[in-house]
Amino acid sequence: MTSGERIFVQAIRSYGARHSIDVDVRPGGWLIAMRRGEMRRFAFGYDIGLNSAIAHRLANDKSATAETLSLGCVPCIPHHLFLNPKLGSNVVDAAWREAMLGLLHDNPQGVVVKPNEGTSGRSVFKVTTETELDHAAGEVFSMSTGLVLSPYVEIEDEVRVILLDDVPRVVYSKQRGSDWRHNLDAGAKPVLLEGGEVRAACVKLAVDAARAIDIAFASIDVVRVDADWRVLEINSGVMMEALAKLHPELVQATYDAALDRVFGEHK
Repeated sequence: MTSGERIFVQAIRSYGARHSIDVDVRPGGWLIAMRRGEMRRFAFGYDIGLNSAIAHRLANDKSATAETLSLGCVPCIPHHLFLNPKLGSNVVDAAWREAMLGLLHDNPQGVVVKPNEGTSGRSVFKVTTETELDHAAGEVFSMSTGLVLSPYVEIEDEVRVILLDDVPRVVYSKQRGSDWRHNLDAGAKPVLLEGGEVRAACVKLAVDAARAIDIAFASIDVVRVDADWRVLEINSGVMMEALAKLHPELVQATYDAALDRVFGEHK
């Protein structure tokens, strides 16, 4: 096992060793080939290979996720898409900046600017002025083909639900530190929810969201705003690096259950 190897990779290695599966981790650790006899499966990034291509693409696109959830009447935080103007006038509306400013003016409490595809809380900006908006858009467009604007809301609680075939495998709240974001990479701490009304409400909303985009294995972030729960985002790649420091057995068991599905061993 390579020093500093991701928990995700370690979990797949452990599963392989216990199930007679050859695990070949390619250089860099992002592509993993798994083989047992004539059966070959792949994992890439944090995606274990259970989701359909369209579910994966919808989940990885914040704007598409919000649109799809809205179509399914699942409460969610709006995400308005803006494509990088470098893509050219045939792709990008010439009035893109005016549309951004319109959203800012409609949300005097501010807006959040972030890449349309997930970055674990990096390159996420809260802006309240035109100057801040221009700076944030420039930063995100420098490394992304698209960004999303969301109204800034006071998040009272944030909970992550990890589902496998609509069954909650892990449910935890994110206890943020000094940062305004609830991202684990920004210092938030995971605290398991074992039961209660909050857990039940979050699981129900997460299941509704998973069914809306027809996704099998995902982590779904739900937030409480003005006492109501809404979906913030869906992640097709299930990352549990921070959680594994506190609950390694739970993380391994969750990946084991998903890999059982991959290799046809689920009951």
